[in-house]
Amino acid sequence: MLRKIILAVLGVIMIAGAVMVAKNTLANKKQRKPKPAQKIVTGVYIDHVENGSTPITITTSGNLTAKNRLELYAEVQGIFIRSSRPFKPGTWFKKGETLLELDKKEEIIGLKAQKSGFYNQLVLLIPDLKLDFPDAVGKWEEYVRQYDVNQPLGELPETETEKEKLFLSGRNIYTAYYNVQNLEVQLTNYSIRAPFSGVLTEALADPGTLVRPGQKLGEFINTGVYELEVAINTAYGDLLGVGKTVVLHNIERTKKWKGKVVRVNSLVDPTSQTIPTFIQLSGEGLKEGMYLEADVTAKEEADTYELNRKLLVENDKLFIVRDSVLDLVQIEPIFFKDDAVVVKGLPNGTALVTKAIPGAYVGMPVKVFTKEAVLQD
Repeated sequence: MLRKIILAVLGVIMIAGAVMVAKNTLANKKQRKPKPAQKIVTGVYIDHVENGSTPITITTSGNLTAKNRLELYAEVQGIFIRSSRPFKPGTWFKKGETLLELDKKEEIIGLKAQKSGFYNQLVLLIPDLKLDFPDAVGKWEEYVRQYDVNQPLGELPETETEKEKLFLSGRNIYTAYYNVQNLEVQLTNYSIRAPFSGVLTEALADPGTLVRPGQKLGEFINTGVYELEVAINTAYGDLLGVGKTVVLHNIERTKKWKGKVVRVNSLVDPTSQTIPTFIQLSGEGLKEGMYLEADVTAKEEADTYELNRKLLVENDKLFIVRDSVLDLVQIEPIFFKDDAVVVKGLPNGTALVTKAIPGAYVGMPVKVFTKEAVLQD
């Protein structure tokens, strides 16, 4: 009996607990009415477009080369005996100074022997001239009197008749004369002098070494005037003529020089469709092989506007603000620079977005900020 009473009480308690749990569950399911979401408005910076004439500046680059340069080669064989200054790269020479001289003692002796032989021929010629050409003997006697084996060979007396010329040829006078003259010319090849003031940029021989014909000895350049070869697109080739002034600068843009176009090649590079153009310049700080960039103003485009190329959408569209929302307009890119682009098709007064907006879309509500408003704040 007691057991039945206990089971009945437990059943009532379980039913009451189930009712309470059900009431709590229903109460938790009641949701509060959500508040309406606030409309998000993105702030944008704009500029009002003012079209004008924009200079189209082409930036190209190249390495400097000396306008006047000399590659030194040996034409004769001999021992390198001396130079006016140390024959080392970086050594500066004045115009006319000896860059390199080879030993020519044997050649000088050989030349004197040849001159002596020619002198003997002239002496033996005089008696025959007195007999056959008495009117011409005087000038030849004077030539023999002034003849000196230690001095450069003088010009032969001029012949007055064809018969006299044939007579001299029969005595091998002309052959002997030109043989001596040839040796004199060869003797000048044993010494190389600086044709202009400049610097030795390469030295491939040392004093005391044997130099052979055809051997390269070094390179010598004039440090006063340089040339820069650049490649100009064919679209602007006809606008860049000889005499055009060009601004050049180093990579860091810390130094500037002015140059002038001196030559424009008529041949177009078939692979790059560019025209080799040569710019001449001079100034302090310039060196052979130096890498420079050239800013060439080719022409000016009217009714254009220049802006950051990062603002382009699909390369030919831009975001503008119209009635407090974004709109996308079509434009025409005219010229691309490293970080900017020159465009056409933006009416004056257009509210152009000047900073890229993540997730921007047509119809996006925005709050406008202008540079003028920011400065006033």
